Amino acid sequence: MTEQGNVKAQLRADLTAAMKARDELKKGTLRMVLSAITNEEVSGATARELSGPETIAVLAREVKKRKESAEAFAAAGRTELADRENAESAVIQAYLPAQLDDEALDGFVSDALVEVQQQLGAAPTMKQMGQVIKVVQARAAGQAAGGRISAAVKAALAAG
Repeated sequence: MTEQGNVKAQLRADLTAAMKARDELKKGTLRMVLSAITNEEVSGATARELSGPETIAVLAREVKKRKESAEAFAAAGRTELADRENAESAVIQAYLPAQLDDEALDGFVSDALVEVQQQLGAAPTMKQMGQVIKVVQARAAGQAAGGRISAAVKAALAAG
């Protein structure tokens, strides 16, 4: 994994290397990812350069799309297409930060609960779940899927 600010530059360099090596899978995948990043940069009122965390979010979204497609293809009996989607997903995941283990995620959730409690002046309840999730997502910075964060926060709020 490269430093977040340099992800786009690393993607471009790796695309050039894949073209020279005639690696069709990597070349096609990196082109699609760079296209998704560019589309994100030009969407909205004005064009802008994505920050590192925003680029990581685009990459995570692309991985999620590939996994969903692979599941759909596998369910339809199209294993060759499912394998292709899984291979593309693996290429993209190489650029994502390592995923947090459950213990580290629980630590982020605990810290976020304390922070939100300080803001509110009272222990957060299920009504403040969104606030806690927002704090955890900011700290995790793409190192945990939204569903995992949500489940961890929900479990902590239910237990606490």
